[in-house]
Amino acid sequence: MKEKFNDEEILELLNNNDERAIELLFDRFFDYLCAVVYRVIHDYEAARDVVQDIFLDLWKKRESINVSIALRPYLRRAAVNRGLNYIKRKRIIPNDDEDAAVDIVSQVPSGQAYMEKDELETRIYQVIESLPPKCKLIFGMSRFESMSYQEIANALDISIKTVENQISKALKILRSEVQLFMV
Repeated sequence: MKEKFNDEEILELLNNNDERAIELLFDRFFDYLCAVVYRVIHDYEAARDVVQDIFLDLWKKRESINVSIALRPYLRRAAVNRGLNYIKRKRIIPNDDEDAAVDIVSQVPSGQAYMEKDELETRIYQVIESLPPKCKLIFGMSRFESMSYQEIANALDISIKTVENQISKALKILRSEVQLFMV
C-alpha cells in the first residue's frame, strides 16, 4: 500500500533530493496538468509532452524552487504558462508542410488581430501578477482553479464576503487596466 504524503512532505522530499517526490507529484498531478495544458493548446500529445517537461524542470530546479502557495495552484500556473509558451513557440517555428501552412493561414485572422490578442493577453497577465498578494491568490483560485467562493473561503479560512470583495476588487482593477490598454 502506498504511503500518503501531504504537499509539505512532498516538497520536503524534493528539497532533500528524494526521487520519490517526483513520483508522488507525477502520480498526483499528471492527469490534472495534462487536462489544464490541453485546454490551452488543444493537442493531447503535445500537452503530455509539456507536462513531462514541467516535471523534468521541477526536478532540475528542485534546489531553487520556493513554493509559497499550495502545490496544485503552483503547478497549474506552471502548466498554463508552459502551454502559452508552447503556443508562442509553435507560431515562430516554420512548418515544412506547405499545405498545412496554407490551411492555417486561411483559418487564422490577420497578423494584426493576433498581435492585438497577444498584447491584450500579456497585459491581462501583467495586471493579474501585479494584484495585491491576497487578491491575486483568491482571484487565481477562482479563475484558474475553478474553485467556488465557498471552497476558497474554506481553504483560506476566510468569509465568503471576503472572497467576493477580493474578486470584485481584482475584476475592477482588470477592467480599468484593460480599458486603458484598449484606448
